[in-house]
Amino acid sequence: MLKVNEIFHSIQGESTYAGIPCAFIRLTGCNLRCTYCDTKYAYEDGSVMSLQSIVDTIQRYNCRFVEITGGEPLQQAETSALAQALLDRDKTVLVETNGTLDIRCLPEDVIRIIDLKCPGSGESDKIFWQNFEHLKNGDQVKCVIANRLDFDWAIDAIQRCQLFSNAVVLFAPVFDQLAVQQLARWILQSGLPIRLQIQLHKYIWSPTRRGV
Repeated sequence: MLKVNEIFHSIQGESTYAGIPCAFIRLTGCNLRCTYCDTKYAYEDGSVMSLQSIVDTIQRYNCRFVEITGGEPLQQAETSALAQALLDRDKTVLVETNGTLDIRCLPEDVIRIIDLKCPGSGESDKIFWQNFEHLKNGDQVKCVIANRLDFDWAIDAIQRCQLFSNAVVLFAPVFDQLAVQQLARWILQSGLPIRLQIQLHKYIWSPTRRGV
């Protein structure tokens, strides 16, 4: 059984899969309280569902890509089993995690998208750094950047962990806080293979709209 905040079908708004139709399973609960969090409604609200009922709901969308997100999905013990059940049905499964819990609980074929929490989040002291030793081809690391301090901190952390060698690195501006043009300039000046990311769904629909 898993506590589910919402299940919906939308256009993927983040990661290298941005723009692709994707089914989302947003699980309830999070162990962080980031200053810029845009999914506070997932902290507690949700309904308990069986693994089979979740999979059945996803199957109705007839969509190849599925993302398990939160909240923090790794807080729930059956998340790994859910991911495997989706893989068994030939889904491409992405799991977005805040990077504070061990990703090795997930099946090998899952694409892990790990948030590297910068100081602007207020939660950079919670990072489980060992996760970055277990990245595999296709995994992604996302940094949400609030200001220049975050940018410089993230560059240092990524180079120290040698993440450019084994993961796709994405930088995203905090929506309505850091101009995307400014972040683009910093990336260009850095000369590093950072991929700029915007939250595409917030430009397609209202930034506060749920279920997209």
